Amino acid sequence: MIVAIVDYGSGNLRSAAKAFERAVREAELAAEVRVTADPDDLDRAGHIVLPGVGAFADCRRGLEALPGMVEALRRNVIERGRPFLGICVGMQLLADIGREHGDHPGFGWIGGEVAALAPADPALKVPHMGWNELELIRSDHPLLGGIGSGAHAYFVHSFGFVCANPDHLLATVDYGGPVSAVIGRDNLVGTQFHPEKSQAVGLRLIGNFLAWRP
Repeated sequence: MIVAIVDYGSGNLRSAAKAFERAVREAELAAEVRVTADPDDLDRAGHIVLPGVGAFADCRRGLEALPGMVEALRRNVIERGRPFLGICVGMQLLADIGREHGDHPGFGWIGGEVAALAPADPALKVPHMGWNELELIRSDHPLLGGIGSGAHAYFVHSFGFVCANPDHLLATVDYGGPVSAVIGRDNLVGTQFHPEKSQAVGLRLIGNFLAWRP
């Protein structure tokens, strides 16, 4: 099995690849973790990962700059139903629209918008940066197996995903009010936090994703 981590010039790819490789070893899976900018690799992949660091529009442009990549993502994730994990801005791109530095279209795969964080407590700084506790809404989701409410994950973001359908919200984090931490539907999941930086919790989530057969 190939686990394809999409390389479009935006993401902590080395850390992500190392975390996935470790999860593969610990689970003794027959899988190859491949960081790739080749759309053909997505056609051969069993699982697809879209990382993302930076501004929403910049990440979208980076993907579109790779000929055939957006089409390969749609073909394999939406049409073929391959398990998909979006990380940080890679998750935010699933929205209908991102409102960072203007309005920019997302993939529209999970209804909602990406809006600026506005903590109710003015003492809380933006970006939301560092460790924070997860509050699980759908603890029965396979991605969250063995991860309970109160588990710590590492966040770095100034914008958050606001789901149009509350059923797509799997976990939140409190930062002057609830903020989406994990979203998902069907074969799609996304984490606002960085599992590759979240130590044991992140490795457990990655292992759950690799074992997932939606």
